[in-house]
Amino acid sequence: MIKKKAVVKKKSAKPAIKKTSKSNKTAAKKSSKLSKKEPILLSGGNPQIAKGYGDGPVQEYISAMPGWKKDIGRKLDEIIVRTVPYVYKAVKWNSPLYGIEGDGWFLGIHVFNKYVKVAFFRGSHLKPLPPGESKQKEVRYLDIKENEKIDEAQLSSWIKQASELPGEKM
Repeated sequence: MIKKKAVVKKKSAKPAIKKTSKSNKTAAKKSSKLSKKEPILLSGGNPQIAKGYGDGPVQEYISAMPGWKKDIGRKLDEIIVRTVPYVYKAVKWNSPLYGIEGDGWFLGIHVFNKYVKVAFFRGSHLKPLPPGESKQKEVRYLDIKENEKIDEAQLSSWIKQASELPGEKM
C-alpha cells in the first residue's frame, strides 16, 4: 500500500500590504520636492536643462542662468523675439536655440564663467562679421561679458540677417 503525503500550502511570510493614501501623499511630496530642485550648473555655470521645444524650456534655462548672466539671457531673448516675432525656440545640448520652424537654427546661446556666448551658425555671411572666430567655417560668435553694453541695433541687424539665411539642421 502506498501512502500519500498530504500537501499543505504555506501562507506567505509577508502579508500583502495595501498602500494607504498617506504613503501615496508622502511619495507625491517627495516627487514634487525632486522636481522643484534647483537645476545643476555644468562647467562654466551653464544650466543643465532637459531637451525641449518651445518657449517654456528656453525660459527655464534663462531663469537658471547664474547671477548677471540671467539679465543678459533675458535681454537676448527679448531682442531676438522683437526682431523675429515668429522665432522657433528649443533647448538642446543644454543651450537655447533659435530658428525658423522647418528651416533650421540660426542662433544659439551658451553660458561660460566670464561671458555669455551668442553663436551665429551662418555668421560668416553676416555684415559686418560678428567679432568672434570659430574653428567651424561658417560660425561666428559674440561674447558678452559682465557690465558690457549690448549694441542692440547691431545685434538686431545680425539676428535679422541670420534669420533670413538657411538654418542649421541639428
